Amino acid sequence: MKLLALDTATEACTVALGIDGRVLERFERRSQHSEHLLPMIDALLAEAQLALGQLDAIAFGRGPGSFTGLRIGAGVAQGLAFGAELPVVPVSSLATLAQGQAADRVLAAFDARMQQVYWGAYRRSGDGVMEPDGSEQVLAPAAVPHPEGEGWAGAGSGWDAYAAVLEGRLGSHLARWVPAQLPHARDMLPLAVHALRAGRALSAEQALPLYIRDDVAARAKVRG
Repeated sequence: MKLLALDTATEACTVALGIDGRVLERFERRSQHSEHLLPMIDALLAEAQLALGQLDAIAFGRGPGSFTGLRIGAGVAQGLAFGAELPVVPVSSLATLAQGQAADRVLAAFDARMQQVYWGAYRRSGDGVMEPDGSEQVLAPAAVPHPEGEGWAGAGSGWDAYAAVLEGRLGSHLARWVPAQLPHARDMLPLAVHALRAGRALSAEQALPLYIRDDVAARAKVRG
């Protein structure tokens, strides 16, 4: 299977190619994702000596995350998929972060600004894929839900920003948290393969971001 994966939900601009088990990746931590994303994709395809039309699908980080970043990622995925007549696979950016952690239970959090975090809990399944344990939410760090059981690991910019509050809230449920963690597109690939095999691929026009924060999405509709 040949998959292109990309994520721009956070300050990370990350792209990966999965080619029958082989993985190529580009990762940059910088602003202006719109300027760097397509050149990174072109470089990966050139390295792999593949044309876009030779891929089986394009996976993209559907969010939650930066409003502008999500629009860029979804727009690029949609445009490339239209042009090459490929299906798209939306993948949670929080789940992608969780997939890359050396833990079987992960509490993933992105800093959502406005004293809130984008939050999701994930457990690793028997086939090694992170699956959600409850719904993804945006809420105050002091209000995150308690997960079931102990031994959970925390990761993501939400932990970097609000570790003290989250540690106080979670208590014995939390085993540790790992600083400075961002999603990597290479970790999206197993999630995308799992979704494809489950029949969750979509047509290009359905490559839409998931904002979670309804008021941000509503303001965007008004401006549009």
